Amino acid sequence: MQFLWKWIDDLVGKGLEISEIGELLFFASVRFVPLALPISMLLASVMTFGTLSEKYELIAIKSAGMSLRRIMNPLIVFVVFISIGSFLFSNYVMPIANLKSGSLLYSIQKQKPALNIKEGVFYDGIEGYSIKVEEKSDDGKSLKNIMIYNHRNGNNNILIAKSGSMSLTKDEGFLKFQLFDGYSYLQGKEKRGKKRYPYRTTKFKEDLVLFDLSGFDFKRTSAELYKGHYAMLNNQQLTNAIDSLKTKLSERTLQITENIEGKYNYILDKNKKEIEGVVSDTFSIKSIRIYDYALNKLRALKSVTNTANSDLEYRSYIIRKHRIEWHRKIALAIACIILFLVGAPLGAIIKKGGFGMPVMVSVFFFVFYHVINIIGEKAAKEATLSVVEGMWLANFIFLPIAIFLIYKTSKEITFLDYKKYTNFFEKLLN
Repeated sequence: MQFLWKWIDDLVGKGLEISEIGELLFFASVRFVPLALPISMLLASVMTFGTLSEKYELIAIKSAGMSLRRIMNPLIVFVVFISIGSFLFSNYVMPIANLKSGSLLYSIQKQKPALNIKEGVFYDGIEGYSIKVEEKSDDGKSLKNIMIYNHRNGNNNILIAKSGSMSLTKDEGFLKFQLFDGYSYLQGKEKRGKKRYPYRTTKFKEDLVLFDLSGFDFKRTSAELYKGHYAMLNNQQLTNAIDSLKTKLSERTLQITENIEGKYNYILDKNKKEIEGVVSDTFSIKSIRIYDYALNKLRALKSVTNTANSDLEYRSYIIRKHRIEWHRKIALAIACIILFLVGAPLGAIIKKGGFGMPVMVSVFFFVFYHVINIIGEKAAKEATLSVVEGMWLANFIFLPIAIFLIYKTSKEITFLDYKKYTNFFEKLLN
């Protein structure tokens, strides 16, 4: 739904088929699978162990001599396979889905709606023109009070007509405006001899205007634009891309260093003749000129270093984005295991199955996990944390929580008895 509301303006009025919109939503939904798997593991484990504990089946299993960790062993094996599947999905399916989604969305954005002209609003979907109509009939063809503003090639040509009609040609290659009872105003730089005629007005009873729609076809030809994007690469391709980007960064750094040292490393003895060429004979003027010379060189050096620094920072940022994407796929796969290890003892503690308490607890923990994950990713992008620290921050925090919960539950140590709080509020209400 978030994706749909974000791109709704680009989808409406494009004449898209239901299948095309469905395909776009399908590829957009595929992106959320690796993120949905961890919360599904958390919710499923809380519901399963909550149901076992609520019906005292967990106690019956433990009375047979099986510890919680032993009960969890076969499920851990199952979750490990889910985790591997999550990584394989992120590594091989996600790049294709992102490429298809990005290419399809780009093509939809580039497709201009031919007849999506609203009443009383300037429509600039046709390049070089702005069109406004005051009234539009229900059939979408008959128009009243039409204004067409042509601003191509620097000319300002305005067509105003009382009425007209709008339609597509048979081959749908042109949008045709049949205008009646109007004026054409041309503002240009026309000269005749020594006189200049900047304005020209023409009255017409009928006029025909054609707009070329050949560039508005819905063609999926933009896949090549996205193939090198980090979201469209698997981990092996990301590794190769990171190596190439690091090599280019090193080469660029060396090039900038040599350029600055070669052009701006001024030594007084070596550049004495150059300085003497710009100074006067008097001592005071000579000193002023030397200072001015030095300041100009420093300003130039500052400008060059600022530009070079921005370039190097951007290149480093792109490398970090590639590394973040590389670690994201593995971190989300491992999160399936960690959140299962959190959910299993939680289910045994809350002793509630179904979709009530388990859903509330699972959503709370997952939101906590997701917020930490977003904070870590943002810190990694801004280089306040390393990429490894930022992308694995949520897993580093939740792993001790999982170990703590498993230990407490295995030792039958009650540290979270929510019934005390519910009983207290029930007594208070009564």
